[in-house]
Amino acid sequence: MTTPAVGQRRAGLSVRLRLTLSYAGFLVLAGAALFAALLLVLRYVPDENLMVQDGGGFAPSRSDLLDVAVPLSVAAVGFLALVGLVGGWILAGRMLRPLDRISEAAALAADGSLAHRIVLEGPDDELRRLADTFDMMLARLERSFEEQWRFTANASHELRTPNTVVKALLEVAQADPAGRDVDRLLSRLHETNERSIVMVESLLQLARLDHESLRTEPVDLADVVREAVRAWPELGAAPELVVTLDDAPVHGNRVLLGQLAGNLLGNAVRHNLAAGGQAWVGTRLDDRRRPTLVVENTGAPLDPAVVATLAEPFVRADARTRRPDRAGGSGLGLSIVASIARAHHAELTLRARRDGGLVATVTFPPT
Repeated sequence: MTTPAVGQRRAGLSVRLRLTLSYAGFLVLAGAALFAALLLVLRYVPDENLMVQDGGGFAPSRSDLLDVAVPLSVAAVGFLALVGLVGGWILAGRMLRPLDRISEAAALAADGSLAHRIVLEGPDDELRRLADTFDMMLARLERSFEEQWRFTANASHELRTPNTVVKALLEVAQADPAGRDVDRLLSRLHETNERSIVMVESLLQLARLDHESLRTEPVDLADVVREAVRAWPELGAAPELVVTLDDAPVHGNRVLLGQLAGNLLGNAVRHNLAAGGQAWVGTRLDDRRRPTLVVENTGAPLDPAVVATLAEPFVRADARTRRPDRAGGSGLGLSIVASIARAHHAELTLRARRDGGLVATVTFPPT
C-alpha cells in the first residue's frame, strides 16, 4: 500500500476548527443535559390549573411551564452553541499558537535553514517540552551537518594532496628522462601510496565506528595499555616512557581499546620535540571510581585553542610541534581515539601542558 503524497491527500478540517467544534459541542451537550433535567423535574408538576385560596392568585400547570421553558431552553442552547464556537475558536488559537511556531521552524528546517530556534516561553507543559526537544534536534542536526561539511572538505583536500604529489613526481620524471632516478621515484611513489592507503582505511574506520554496534567484554585497561607499551620501541627514537598501571576494569572492545591506547602513544611520539623528552602513561580509578587512561608527553608549547580542535578529523597542531625526523600523520589519529571513546561512552579530554606538550585523558563510565 503506497502512501499518498502531501498534495494528493484529501482536504479535511483543520485542528483549530475541530477543537472549536469540540468545545461548542461539549457546551451544547452540557446545556441540553441541564434542560433535560429541568424538563424531567416538570413531570412532577400537576397538569391542571390550581386556584390559590388566599388572595385568589393563579398557579401555572405543567403545560404552562413547558410553554415557557421549551422556547427558553432552545434559545439558551443556541446561545451556548454560539459562545462555544466563538470562545472555542479563540481558545483553540491560543492553545495551538506554539504549534504554529514549531511548524514554521520545521518548514525552515525543511528548506535547509537549521539556525532557527523556537525558544518557546511559558510553563513546562507538553507543548513547551515538544518545542525544547525540537530545538535540541535542530542544534544536533546543525552541528552534525557542519561536522559533515567540514569533514568532507578536509577529506577532499587531504586525498587530493597525495594525488598531486604523484602527478608532480611523474611530470618531473617525464620531463627529464635522462636524469630520472627510478629507484628514488619508486620510493617516493610508494611512500605517497602508503599514506593514501592509511588515510582511506582511517576514513573507513571512522565511518564504521559511528554506525556499528560494539561487541564488548570485561577488559582491564592496564592489560590493554601494557600490550600497547610493548610496541613502544618499534615507534623508533621514542622519548623516555614512564608507565604507571593500576587496575582499571572497563566493559569494552579489547581490539578497539588497544588501538585507542596505541594511537595515543603514537601521538605522544610524533609530537614530542624535546631532546631527551619524556612521556607518561597510566591507568587508574579516579575519585568517582571511573576507569581512567592518561597519556602525557613533553614537547613544544601548544595553543589551547588549537588543542580544543585536535580531536576533529584532519586537524593537526602547528608543524613545529612535530618531530623533524618523522612524517606528518593523516590527522585522523585523535579523531579515531575520540570515536572509540564515544563508542564506549567515555570522555576524551585534551589539555596543553604548561611546559609544553599534551595531556590526553580518557575517562570511562564506572563498571
